[in-house]
Amino acid sequence: MSKTANLERKTNETEISLKLNLYGSGKGEISTGIGFFDHMLELFKAHGGFNMSLNVKGDLKVDTHHTIEDTGIVIGLALKELLGDKAGINRYGSMYVPMDESLAFVSLDISGRPYLICDVPVENVIIGDFDGEMLKEFLRAFAVNAGITLHIKVLYGSNKHHMVEAVFKALGRALKEAVKLTGNGQVPSTKGVL
Repeated sequence: MSKTANLERKTNETEISLKLNLYGSGKGEISTGIGFFDHMLELFKAHGGFNMSLNVKGDLKVDTHHTIEDTGIVIGLALKELLGDKAGINRYGSMYVPMDESLAFVSLDISGRPYLICDVPVENVIIGDFDGEMLKEFLRAFAVNAGITLHIKVLYGSNKHHMVEAVFKALGRALKEAVKLTGNGQVPSTKGVL
């Protein structure tokens, strides 16, 4: 299992550079050109304990879609690369996180079978410079490219910022639990492969 992934991805829409270490202390600089999204990714890495340096240059003159979706792709690919055959990891992680009046729940399985359930009522909402419908696009790109089954639900809340913030914190903490090393070196599956 690799300790650090260094990925670069360049398209006509985005240019992304990522350095990711899952077993760090939450260090690294985040720059996507989207302030609220940067803040959410900072929370994700801090609560996950991931060292992550991310620089994204996207076609923000169009909108934020390509930048946010492609960031999810690259982070997902880095996670997949780092975990390799997934031997010795916990595999599953779940977390409830409150943020004032909001409560988010994230449960995930690093299964090799990508799937997303996202029940967060932030469509048709702009939070700072972040289009709420892009939350699901980021999470889908991340889950598909990482090969994880990802279930996310905000159980209740009224402030959209708080809802999304609770989701990113819970995602970081659930992923931290799932990638935790067990010390047995075994692939966590009765099939022997994930």
